Amino acid sequence: MRKVKKEELPDGLVILHDKHSWRHGVGPLPFRPCGRLESPAGSGSCILHYMDARARPGFLAGVLRSSRMRALDAKLQAIAGDAVRMLSMVRESCQLARLALIDGEPGAAELCAENDVRIDALMAKLERSILAVIAREQPVAGNLRFLGATFRALADIERAGDYAVHVACTGAELAAEPPLKPYTDTRRILMVLDAMIEETIRAFLESDAEAARQALAMDDEIDELYEHVQRELLTHALERPETVAKAIKLMNVGRYLERLGDHLENVNEHTIFWLTGKRL
Repeated sequence: MRKVKKEELPDGLVILHDKHSWRHGVGPLPFRPCGRLESPAGSGSCILHYMDARARPGFLAGVLRSSRMRALDAKLQAIAGDAVRMLSMVRESCQLARLALIDGEPGAAELCAENDVRIDALMAKLERSILAVIAREQPVAGNLRFLGATFRALADIERAGDYAVHVACTGAELAAEPPLKPYTDTRRILMVLDAMIEETIRAFLESDAEAARQALAMDDEIDELYEHVQRELLTHALERPETVAKAIKLMNVGRYLERLGDHLENVNEHTIFWLTGKRL
């Protein structure tokens, strides 16, 4: 007696996995239960009869299309999850940069550099995954916009991580000397960047265009703080020439943080395009 494995499908269908069919190159085919025959002995046992689903025009194509869409959805969810993980890793790099610069912990810079290596590796994996899905699944409409927007956002996320490393390394260098001035505005920039990344992650997770717009608006405050820091440091360097070298390093830190915010702004612009189909 041949053993047949049964797999339930939507719409009341059943796939019969028959080793005999596989051996002869037929493979599993969908069938629909079409009746029930009680045993003549009255034992309550029954035999289900199955009608070949190929007898209904276009039915097999519909089943295969439905299965393909489920597979595509799973791949898109995996890509979205990895993109969010990449953003979370950048957030961790920013926190390490704050420890190195504000709290004067040089070891945080090394941890930040190690984290950046993982960010780069995840970016490479995501690029391959997105290109493979586009080539094999041929997505359209919103799915294609999601893949295209995510692919373009990857470079901005990766560059944001790079700037966090620059801040951490400069902070490690400055930690060996007394601070030139209190890092009040720089601390505030780091706080805004953390909130900006949080909103960016929420926009991705919840497909929320409004969260992406809120994150975009935060970049204006970063730009204002950056300009204030640059003017203050330039004035300080002119008044005390012996502090020029340290002032330049701090000005570079401000520039790194401002550029980090710009890259996060780009990520949110890509997200809005994915969700609305409109370019800002």
